[in-house]
Amino acid sequence: MPASAAASRRIGMLLFPALTQIDFTEPYEVFSRLPATMIHVVAKTLDPVRSDRGLMLVPTVTCAECPPLDVLVVPGGPGQHHAMHDEDLLDFLRRQAAQAEYVTSVCTGALLLGAAGLLEGYRATTHWLSLPLLQLYGAIPVERRVVVDRNRVTASGCTAGLDFALTLAAMLAGDAAAQQIQLQLEYCPAPPFASGSTATAPAEIVATVRRAAEPFQRQRWQAAARWRDERMLKRKPPQQGASAGGKRGAT
Repeated sequence: MPASAAASRRIGMLLFPALTQIDFTEPYEVFSRLPATMIHVVAKTLDPVRSDRGLMLVPTVTCAECPPLDVLVVPGGPGQHHAMHDEDLLDFLRRQAAQAEYVTSVCTGALLLGAAGLLEGYRATTHWLSLPLLQLYGAIPVERRVVVDRNRVTASGCTAGLDFALTLAAMLAGDAAAQQIQLQLEYCPAPPFASGSTATAPAEIVATVRRAAEPFQRQRWQAAARWRDERMLKRKPPQQGASAGGKRGAT
């Protein structure tokens, strides 16, 4: 929980079981270098949280005790599928989002924001496999590495967390501060393959990744469809005939 001597900005980064750690650790590395900043690592309890690949991450504060945040950061990962049914966690996101300066996500963390009702009417992005799902949560999907719409800032898959963090660092502390951090981290990517996007990866690579992800993505589609249907049901006005019939039965 690094902080400058006079921290004036509070960034809260959420943990939940089976998150993808790179969605969390890349932005953490950038934000921890910002001046006048306190980072809160937030989870439901103070117990260590295991990522989807087995890395243990240690919270510094619980959702119940977390102070009001200036920036809320939600990572993604397969655990998002279960976290979106945790009403306590969703209530925490809504509560913090109501007063935060920025509400943000990396990868499928956007689906968790969506499940909390925090992306309706906003342009947003997420991992390419889940991008179409955003419309079921009322968001406007945008195929871009980082999307800024008012105070919502979302990143596409995994490694886009570094682009996202530098973008937000510039918004919070200015371009010069963000560029200094970029240089400190020597972020000048030159990947050995052009397979980091469906637009550039060989067709057989894209097909293999799609096939491997299909069973879990089907579950995500089903969960998103249920969320949309339940949301629409709650918004549907009561029928007058049903109300009148209820009154007649009571007499």
